[in-house]
Parts: sequence; C-alpha cells; structure tokens
Amino acid sequence: MHLIWLRTDLRLHDNTALAAACQRGPVAAVYLVTPEQWLAHDDAPCKVDFWLRNLQHLSQALGTLNIPLLIRHAADWDQVPAVLSQLCRELAVESVHVNEEYGIHESRRDAAVAETLEAGGVTFHNYLDQLLFQPGSVLTKTGTYFQVFSQFRKVCYARLHSALPRRVATPKAQAALTLKSDPIPEQVDGFEPPSDTLRALWPAGEDEARRRLDAFADQQISYYKDERDFPAKPGTSQLSAYLAAGVVSPRQCLHAALQTNQGEFESGDIGAITWINELLWREFYKHILVGYPRVSRHRAFRPETEALAWRDAPEDLAAWQQARTGLPIIDAAMRQLLETGWMHNRLRMVVAMFLTKNLLIDWREGERFFMRHLIDGDLAANNGGWQWSSSTGTDSAPYFRIFSPLSQSEKFDGDGVFIKRWLPELATLNKKEVHNPQALGGLFGVADYPRSIVDLKKSRERALAAFRNLPSRQEVAEHE
Repeated sequence: MHLIWLRTDLRLHDNTALAAACQRGPVAAVYLVTPEQWLAHDDAPCKVDFWLRNLQHLSQALGTLNIPLLIRHAADWDQVPAVLSQLCRELAVESVHVNEEYGIHESRRDAAVAETLEAGGVTFHNYLDQLLFQPGSVLTKTGTYFQVFSQFRKVCYARLHSALPRRVATPKAQAALTLKSDPIPEQVDGFEPPSDTLRALWPAGEDEARRRLDAFADQQISYYKDERDFPAKPGTSQLSAYLAAGVVSPRQCLHAALQTNQGEFESGDIGAITWINELLWREFYKHILVGYPRVSRHRAFRPETEALAWRDAPEDLAAWQQARTGLPIIDAAMRQLLETGWMHNRLRMVVAMFLTKNLLIDWREGERFFMRHLIDGDLAANNGGWQWSSSTGTDSAPYFRIFSPLSQSEKFDGDGVFIKRWLPELATLNKKEVHNPQALGGLFGVADYPRSIVDLKKSRERALAAFRNLPSRQEVAEHE
C-alpha cells in the first residue's frame, strides 16, 4: 500500500504526488485536520471551511478511482510524525508521497515526518507541484536568491523558453480496496462556519476552478491589464482561493494563458502576459520564503526597517479593521473583505499603505488581520504584499511613495460604483462627493458615516519623517 498525504493540493488532475503514488501500486489518501496549527497560523474560518468543502468534492472524485480518502486528527504539526507513523503501521504502507510546501514550519514538519517514517522502514517522497520552478533553481549569478522581481522574471522567462513545465496525467482507476473513505467533517472547533452568502461566492471543487479558469482565459484575459485595477469591474480571474488550496495548479493556469496567446509569454496579448507575470509574482514570493526564512518569522525582509517607530494606536487599528476610518475607498474595501473573504488586489495595496503609512501601524497587524479573514490567505503572497506596501520588503515601494487613498479612489473607482456597493449609506452622494464626504462640511446628510480618523497630509509627513530617521542597511549589517 502507498499513501498520498494531501495538503494544499486538493485536486485529482495534474497532481504530481498523486500520480507518482499511483504508479507504485494500490493507493490510499489521507488528510490531516490540525486545528491548533491553523489557529497558530491565523488561518481564516472561511478558508478552513473552503478546504473542508473541497475535500468533500475530492473524496467523491478519488472514489471514482477507488482511492479511499482517510481523515486523521492531530492538534498541531508536532503530533503529525506519530499520527502518520501509526497510520502507516495500520495499513502496512511502504511509501508516503507529498507535494512540497515552503514555509519554515512546513519544511520542519516534513523533515520530522520523513525521519520518523524512514526509521520505521517507510520511504518518504516529495515533489515540486505548487510552483513552476524548484526554489534554489532560479538564482543570481553569485548563487543567491533574487531580491528583485524583474530580474527573477527574466530568468524564469529563459527557463520557460527552454522547457515548459508539463501537466501530469490523471491516474487511472485502481482495483477496489476493502478500505473505505472516512466522512469529511463539516466544521472544525475554533472555526466558525461562514455565512451561506460567502460560501455561495466560492463554490468548491475542481470543476468550478476549471470553469473559472476557462471563462477567464476565453473571455477576460485580454482585458486583464486594462481592467484588473478597477474594483467595480470583473477584471480578475477570481482563482486565488483555488490556487491557495491547490484546487487548480499553476501549470494549469500557465497553459490556459499560453493557449490564448499562441504559446507566447513575452509578446502578443498584453493581458495574457500581465496575468502570467502575476503567476510569477506568486512564484517569486514562495522562493523568498525559502531563500530568506526570516520573513516566515514575522521579521522584516529589510532588517533596517525593524527600527521603525510604529505607533501603538489600538483605536485607529480597530477603526481600520471595522471599516470605519471615514475614508470611503478604505472602508468599502474592508467591508468587501469582511463579507466575502476576499479583497480586490489594487485595494489590498491601498488599505495596506493606509495602515502602515497614514496610520503608521506595524504591517504585522495588517498581515495578521488579512490572514484571519482571507479565503485565499497564503503566507508568501500575503507577507510579500504587506511588506511591499509598508516599504519593508523585497522590491518594495520606495518609502516616499505613499498612495493617497483619495487619488486612488478617484482614479480606480471614478464613479464611486464600488464604494456605493459596499457603503450604501453614501448612495445619495454624487461621483465627486463620494470619495471624500468630509469635504462637504459638517452636516452633509450622511449622519451615520464617520469623519476621517486622520489628516492625510500630516500623516504622510509623519510617515516620511519616521522612515528618514531609520539607520542605513549598511549600519544595521555592521551591528548584526
């Protein structure tokens, strides 16, 4: 018997570890429910619910191949070696197969599992699957991990020219086993199920992921570069939750984009090129996790920014979290997050820059809040995005570039369509007024909408002063 241990790869098709396990003989699959670990990693209740719903679909799909899906419980990852070891003894398992994961805790967990299993005579095999390129294979000329995306992308392009990552064949049905699948839990203690409204926005299963991918590639991808920054338009693929849970693979995404662009990723359809670049950004941030493990430890990528004098401002933080900052584009974006488990990417940058620059609140507060609410929460992408916005990360926005929420709002939601959708209390304002109701003076007829919690001009100056006072990178390196 051979075992595939499923993690963030909840699909039947193009699943490297599953295909490899099936080539060796009879296979069973296992998924581990680890609630204390999920809590420690700030996984959102809506994300845990999404995993469980996808497992229901996957269990049925595996059933068509006569592969039973077992559920086992471990409070946290420290218990995983013992739980898997016990299962391997029960089933007389010869080999365990996994698709690689990349955070520092994930790497330690897998090393501990491999050591325990191999001591018991069970071989442990891991595979490249959630990335196009193995971390450590895309390096600078001096053999270090890239810190700048454009240079990383250039090497990736050269690799793609010489060899495109190929999709993996779906296994054929195996002879029926006496082992039966376990029921999938409908919920996990500590994770309140989301509303039916939220669930309806994110149907589970590979068929849905594939439908979204095909619809985006057929109808939307050509407009992606022009429309992706406008939150009121359906300009994005809405695939991030499916990619984060591994319900669709980056290879499937890459091939779908290439198919619409005659196999090209550097010329031709600008929308397809832009979207492929986004797949490579996802790749870049995962490579950063491996090359610079401090970002997995809540540390700034740029060590000199650890000295920043962040404000301890619980009331401002709460206003940001609860969508009552008095700045409509910020509050509309935060309501979108709270109600749907997702936020438009342009707005993720806008609200992150507002928190870290205008409110001068530590980026880690925002990173944690996002993870606790995002259905597509992913350590590498979320950390990368927050550190970019706060000017503490790789390839980050220069500290003096501070988005004005008002100009971002006017530029990307000019008619206020997005704002009014999420802040119906502003529905009576015209398209000039809706971005900054406060400019209308005290009594502007929107009694239940708060005044802005911050003066944008003064807060910008405060942020610039805080960043200017930092030691240089060289000074920090000399003290370390």
